[in-house]
Amino acid sequence: MQNTYPTREGEVDFLAPGAGKPCSTWYKVVGKLDVPPLIVLHGGPGAGHEYMETLVDLCEQYGIPIVLYDQVGCGRSTHFREKHGDEGFWTMNLFVAELDNLIDHLQLRDVGFSLLGQSWGGILAGAYACRRPKGLMKLIIAGGPASLPLYMKGCQHLLAQLPPDVRRTIEECESKGDYESEDFNKASAVFYARHFCRLDPFPEAVQIGFQHLKEDPTAYLTIPEYYMLALMLAAYLSRQGPSEFTIIGSFKDWEPYKEAHNIEVPTLLLNGEHDEAMDLSIEPWFQTISKVKWVTLSGASHMTHWEQRERFNELC
Repeated sequence: MQNTYPTREGEVDFLAPGAGKPCSTWYKVVGKLDVPPLIVLHGGPGAGHEYMETLVDLCEQYGIPIVLYDQVGCGRSTHFREKHGDEGFWTMNLFVAELDNLIDHLQLRDVGFSLLGQSWGGILAGAYACRRPKGLMKLIIAGGPASLPLYMKGCQHLLAQLPPDVRRTIEECESKGDYESEDFNKASAVFYARHFCRLDPFPEAVQIGFQHLKEDPTAYLTIPEYYMLALMLAAYLSRQGPSEFTIIGSFKDWEPYKEAHNIEVPTLLLNGEHDEAMDLSIEPWFQTISKVKWVTLSGASHMTHWEQRERFNELC
């Protein structure tokens, strides 16, 4: 299908608190911003926008403009390798301020906009919506857990369901700190194939997008809100890196749904039947947000927008 919609790329200056240097956010707009667009928040943190480009279908099929961007710390936006381990810099407020800055730059407050966040991006989108920003019309959280303790409980359950030899390999490698062996990579791949992406091979855009995690791991090594999957995938793609079956850091007990009663806009929750973001970590959103609908996509895992592309877009 030939693209009939206008596309433009740009950068917006961003005064990142405590950065100590000029910063910018790279973005891409698909379609005309004369009607409310859908702003897409990628996962990771640090995974980049590429793997979310399936949402461009919405512009061609339904005339919905799409805004994609690379959050600071990855892709074509400003990187902060010098901020490794600086939890005072890598905060939710940083990413909320960046999103606010982009929305104001694109002059969307009066036009209005919707948000779609996937994985970590879903957590960010939920946290942003809790602040009742001017212009927000709709919220979509795809595979974004409402509670990190419940998310981790779900992941431990999924690990327990792996074949005994696979589970034993993961546990033995973890106990020895052996995260570079072929055995560990093969065992991790079993988890991926079941609960991250059930397409074989992974779509090229998914592989390209998550290469950002390998190239600059600063953000996701410092921000532990949604830590396990990002590091697992980085290790799998690069065949190196630490283990990633646990969440660590000061946000390991974070439960963003506790502020979700402040979300006033219609909200759609999406996850997959085999998603590593299991139902128990999605349900608190459903119980707390007043105007909410929840759909679990049959046969899909964490990459619902790839595995059930048409259905995903219809729901959005």
